Formats: sequence, structure tokens, C-alpha cells
Amino acid sequence: MLFLKKVPAPYHPLVRTSPTLTLDASLLKPGVRLAVGLSGGADSVALLCALVDRSRELGIVLHAAHLHHGLRGAEADADLEFCRDLAAGFDLPFHKEHVDTAAEARRAPKINEDGAEGSTPSDSIEGTARRLRYRWFYKLISSGKVDAVATAHTLDDQAETVLAKFLRGAWTEGLSGIYPKLEGAEGGLIIRPFLHTTRTEVETFLRARNQPWREDSSNRHLTFTRNRIRHELLPQLATWNPQLRDHLAQMAELARDEEAWWEREVLRVAEEVVLRGRPVRGGGRATTTADGVAIDLARLNAEPVALQRRLLRYAAAQLEAAPDFVATEALRSLAQTGRAGQRLELVRGLRAERTHREIRLTRGPSSTSAGPAHEVEQYECVIPGELDAPAFACRILLEAATAISPVASPEGTSRKAVLRPWKAGDRVRLRYSSGPRKVKEVLERMKVTGADRSQWPVLEVAGRIVWMRGVEVEPDPTLSIRVEAVAAGPGQAE
Repeated sequence: MLFLKKVPAPYHPLVRTSPTLTLDASLLKPGVRLAVGLSGGADSVALLCALVDRSRELGIVLHAAHLHHGLRGAEADADLEFCRDLAAGFDLPFHKEHVDTAAEARRAPKINEDGAEGSTPSDSIEGTARRLRYRWFYKLISSGKVDAVATAHTLDDQAETVLAKFLRGAWTEGLSGIYPKLEGAEGGLIIRPFLHTTRTEVETFLRARNQPWREDSSNRHLTFTRNRIRHELLPQLATWNPQLRDHLAQMAELARDEEAWWEREVLRVAEEVVLRGRPVRGGGRATTTADGVAIDLARLNAEPVALQRRLLRYAAAQLEAAPDFVATEALRSLAQTGRAGQRLELVRGLRAERTHREIRLTRGPSSTSAGPAHEVEQYECVIPGELDAPAFACRILLEAATAISPVASPEGTSRKAVLRPWKAGDRVRLRYSSGPRKVKEVLERMKVTGADRSQWPVLEVAGRIVWMRGVEVEPDPTLSIRVEAVAAGPGQAE
């Protein structure tokens, strides 16, 4: 996995390359050997042309770089030849690489735009292609042939990214969208000079100079979430507000600046709140890996709620865990109203234990109190009703979403909801997926292992799974489902 540092760019005046195109020249340093990530599409072709026009003025040395993803057969081969010819026409060094995206997608989960694992299976090709592309960019930089790579992300891409992350339930940092520059953990810089340019401006620029480009047929496939947002959702929302794309891009800029401030603030406060290891007799703390990290309850609870959440997620990040909103609220509840001895087990082996003064976080295989034969109980209720499930560290409230209440089966009797661990043969229909998928395969995509895997909760109504932790299930129009986090009791696993 690539570990990336997203860097907010300082404000600099933007420079127009023509009456319709804008380059963020603050990202372009004189003397840099810059490779343009060239797919052959309109955005990357326009970026290459705009940089060629101004390369002497900016003092940059241009290269072109094309990655063949091993998809789309002859169409992709033609893209490669188009890019090679375009680079040759400008007398630029040309770099190419070929990867097998489909094979890689079968071996690994989708990596989202934050660099974090996890998404719906329908996005795996799209996400894997992006991961391979950036891996190759950093490989190209580390080879010493170029100093940086420029990608042609536009204002439209920014708007689509922010909206996609909002729909996935991203935290506020996720609304930062695409950063103007991205630094690799081992060096290397990716820049995005086109983030203030729209796709319409790009195409106008190319037509004015009679410059052709390639159209990727997969960009029209609505099986990809990004394409559904681009071709269906954003145009519909724009009928409510034609400035929506600009507003989403502005939101990303605001979020990036605020995240930069929050990062410094959390680091400052965490020195007093987040502690390594366990206290030992005579003072000091044991700091072995198994001891994890601890959170000082008095200091945590004295902070504003917004900072409490960030401190808890910061502490979990020290163990390479990323709790979602429900898990973070369960930790906050444990900190505020929990009792000494209470434990909470979260996804992917993240475990919390409360003492009188601390919450201790560790990560490893999930524990059970009853040995290998232990099974998590199941919970049942009639709809409308409530499932209080401490074994799963949650409470689920079910109501009728239509005027017909209670929700009734065809026979006229009230339906029953069952919250239970998944079992072999279970299938779930994810939102926007083409059909039902095996729960086993979904858990594999999510990289859920160990006892977490065998005890993963699903909610079944009338033989159909209507909720599953960690994924977005296609909604049942007759039901309203609300899930609340609660702290698990001692020995109870989520």
C-alpha cells in the first residue's frame, strides 16, 4: 500500500494559458523534470499542451508518461499509440508501462481515494487501476528519470470526489477531496495544476487548437460509482444549483485548510491525552507493542466533543486502525459513561478496555470469553421494534417507512427482524450493485478475518438481509433502520 502525505498548497495567483484555461503555476518550480500522466483523454492532453506552451517561460523540462492498464483490448492499445505519437510530436521523452489491472483486482481489495482499504466490489477495478497508476508514478520518480508527475484532475473531478466521499459517509477530512499536491512516504511529488479548470474549458481549449483526444469507452459505464455521479447525480443536482461544482470545490479547499489546522492541534493535545502502553508500579509506563496505547479519561472528557473524536481516532491510528463514526461514538460512550472492566471490540481487531482512569486500545485477534465453541447470540423483535444487542455493541431501531404500520407480511401478520451473525450461504444486495453478492465475498473484500469474521452481524427481515455492518445495503423502501452504538459488556464481542 502507498502511504501518502496530502499537502495543502499555499495560495498563489493562478495563471491563464489562454482565455479559457488556468494553470496553478505555484506548483511548477523552475528546473523540475516533470512527467505528465498522459492517458490520451481530453484532460491530460490539454494539460500536456498547456505545459508545452509555457515550459520555456516556467523553466520546466517536460516528459510524458502512459500506463497501459491491460483493460479494453485494442482500444487501450490505440490509446498508447496516440500518446506515444503526441509526445513524439512535441519531441518529449516518453515513458510507458503495462500492468494487469484485472489480475491485481482479484488479489487485493479496492483502495479508495484516501489510501484506505474498503469499498463495494463493483468499484474494485476502478480503485485498483488508480492504485497501480500511482505506484508506477512513484516508481518512475524513484528511478531518477523525473522529479515529479502532474495529473490532469479538474474542478469537475474535485466536485465528483467530494460528493462521492460525502455519499460514502466520509469524515470531514474526506471532504478535502483531491489535494493540489501529494507527497509519497519515500519521496516524490504528484501535482494537480488543473484543479481550477473545468472539463468544459478543457474541451473548448482543445477544439480551438484542433487538437484531437481519445475517449475512454469505460467512462460511460454506469457500473462504476464515479460514472453514476458524473453522468446522473451531479447533472440532476445542478438543476437545483448550477454553481454546485464550484461550491463543492470550494468546500474541498476550506476542508483542506481546516484539516491542516486540526492536524497541528490534535498533535499538540495528544501529547497529554494519548499515552503509550500501560502504567507500571513506581511510575512510568510499559511501552511494549502488546500494550498498545491509552487515553487519559479525565483529559479526554475535558475537551470539546469535536476534539474528543479526533483524539480517539488519532489514538486508533497509532495502531493502524480507522474506526468509523459508529465505532468512534461507542468509544466516546465508553469514555463518558462506561465502567471499569468494560470492553469493546471493533472491526479488524481493534479492542478497547476501560479502567478507572484510562481507555486502553490494542489491536489483534478478537477475543471471546467462552472459548472456541462460543457463539454470539441472536436478537429478535417484531417491526416496529427495537433490538438492544450488547454482543454486537449496537442498538437497532426499526420502524415502518410507509404509511402502512406495522409493517406486515403478505399473510397480514407483523414481520420479524433477526439480528444475528452471518452464516454460510447468506447473500446481500449492496446499493448500486448489479445483483446479490455472497456475504463471504463481501467480508473478503473488507479484509475481515479471525473471530470478527465469524461474528459479523447482519439484520434479516423476511429472509432478506436489510442491514450489514460496514457496507451500504440496498434499502428496503418499507423500513426505516437506525443503528446506534453502545458499549459492549465484559467478554462480549462485537
